[in-house]
Amino acid sequence: MSEATQSLTSLNKWASIKPVFLNVWTLVVLLPILVAIFNQPNFLPVIRFASGAFLNTLPYIAFAVLLIASLKAAGAESVIANAFKGRENRMILFAALFGGLAPFCSCEVIPFIAGLLALGAPLSAVMAFWLSSPLIDPPTLLITAAALGWPFAAGKAIAAVALGLFGGFVIKMLISGGAFANPLKEYKTKSCGCGPNPFSGKPEWTFWREADRRTVFKNEFLENALFLVKWLALAYVLEALLVTYVPASLIANLVGGDGILTVGMAALVGMPAYLNSYVAPPLVAGLMDQGMGTGAAMAFMVAGAVSSIPAMAAVYSLVKPRVFGMYVLLGILGAIASGLVYQFAIQA
Repeated sequence: MSEATQSLTSLNKWASIKPVFLNVWTLVVLLPILVAIFNQPNFLPVIRFASGAFLNTLPYIAFAVLLIASLKAAGAESVIANAFKGRENRMILFAALFGGLAPFCSCEVIPFIAGLLALGAPLSAVMAFWLSSPLIDPPTLLITAAALGWPFAAGKAIAAVALGLFGGFVIKMLISGGAFANPLKEYKTKSCGCGPNPFSGKPEWTFWREADRRTVFKNEFLENALFLVKWLALAYVLEALLVTYVPASLIANLVGGDGILTVGMAALVGMPAYLNSYVAPPLVAGLMDQGMGTGAAMAFMVAGAVSSIPAMAAVYSLVKPRVFGMYVLLGILGAIASGLVYQFAIQA
């Protein structure tokens, strides 16, 4: 066998082995094992913390999975599409509201929004949807409540709608002043693996009467259950490690206390620190246990969601750089404002 052929064979073997070492489940198992090897006294505390937190969240996971599977099986996307009809102010309002309810996976947002833009939906309403959608959805709301409490979860939901409204009306004002002419890139449909919901038109809430809808419910239930359990297991292992090994004084010095500078710092740190929406709440709970301020925590969560890789990819794939830059700017400003308002509301 030639050296080139041997190299190719080695690469093929690595390609098949690599996912095993890098997948989420491997990290869930490997991280506690590393603690057992290098710091055995903390092994059981880390396991107890992570498993206890996960079990406390399990009822929320079950309800979230049932809810999202039911929305998909019923064809709830058609309700979301109706938000983009009518007068522009109405569209902005409903786009911001429905952004937090949309049962879309990250890749489904791209063809959905591309279709709306192609049909003439205003950029202002689309921006409202873009800004609010990554922040909250039914599973994220429940998991945030489980990790950080209902007041924080409700505050984040309100921040999502407020940010959507803020972004939508800012874009409307700028367009009326002559900005953002021809904002769209040329869009070509690409398969992303999950595909759109097969149902369109009026949603069928009694979905269990139809075999096709029951199949969608079953598939969505299993896929979302596996997805949430996988990521939350990793999240709580990471939270346990954070609480165990990161000094509280370090967190308190960086993002502890009140004030605009602290909240602004948290937003700027949260922007590049992409965290899965289901991983973020447990980790932020750990940061708050270590001294992170409430306003800083909200700013960090909002900024991280807006700058998440799926959310930014959805925007960047459809619009020109100047519109993408405005999306990022609105996200940062909205995160800082959300943190300051939430901090004031908690202290009042």
